[in-house]
Amino acid sequence: MNRLLELKNVAHFFGQRLIFKDINLKINSGQIYILAGPNGAGKSTLLKIMAEIIAPSQGKVNLALARDRIAYLGHQTFIYSSLSALGNLNFWNSLYGLGLGEDELIQILNRVGLKTFVYEKAGNFSRGMAQRLSLARVIMLKPGLLFLDEPGTGLDKDSRGQLISEITAARKRGAGIVWITHDREDFSFADHIFFLQGKKIIFSGSGKEFSLAKAAAAEEAEGKSAF
Repeated sequence: MNRLLELKNVAHFFGQRLIFKDINLKINSGQIYILAGPNGAGKSTLLKIMAEIIAPSQGKVNLALARDRIAYLGHQTFIYSSLSALGNLNFWNSLYGLGLGEDELIQILNRVGLKTFVYEKAGNFSRGMAQRLSLARVIMLKPGLLFLDEPGTGLDKDSRGQLISEITAARKRGAGIVWITHDREDFSFADHIFFLQGKKIIFSGSGKEFSLAKAAAAEEAEGKSAF
């Protein structure tokens, strides 16, 4: 595994309000990382700092990849409503100089479950379909480091399965993936979990370790309620 990203003593403020502090973490190649925590904990802000979209108020971000090897999938899909699904992919294909042919682009759309909507305007898409098209745009780039801010939003069970399949395929080819989620239960596909709460990372470890820690916390809380 290669080190792709490291945060050292990162803190961030919105005005005078502290969002988080003392963030130290490392992201390696070929690993899926879950960034979890309650609403308002600052997960999206931390992800943007990791992707160098915004700068931290304090601390250092050491990124070992060139910008064109990084992809970010946030709440904004960057989909052009007047273009078809294929037209959207072809736009990004041309912008990045990937040189992919139409058959290759259609194959990517098929991978995210949009083969039957290749020529339909994206403006007619549901939120879930737009999210899948945005995912197609991201995986088309074959990034070395991929940031995902709640990518499962608006996806049905089958679409979520396709999403996880694509993410695990990216891990297999050596990419590092950081995935934000609110769902504390669905961590089975991840290699490492960071839990952000109370302005700091309160847990960093494997999914198995997280499950044990959560069970211990629940048992402790139940014991206290008995008195």
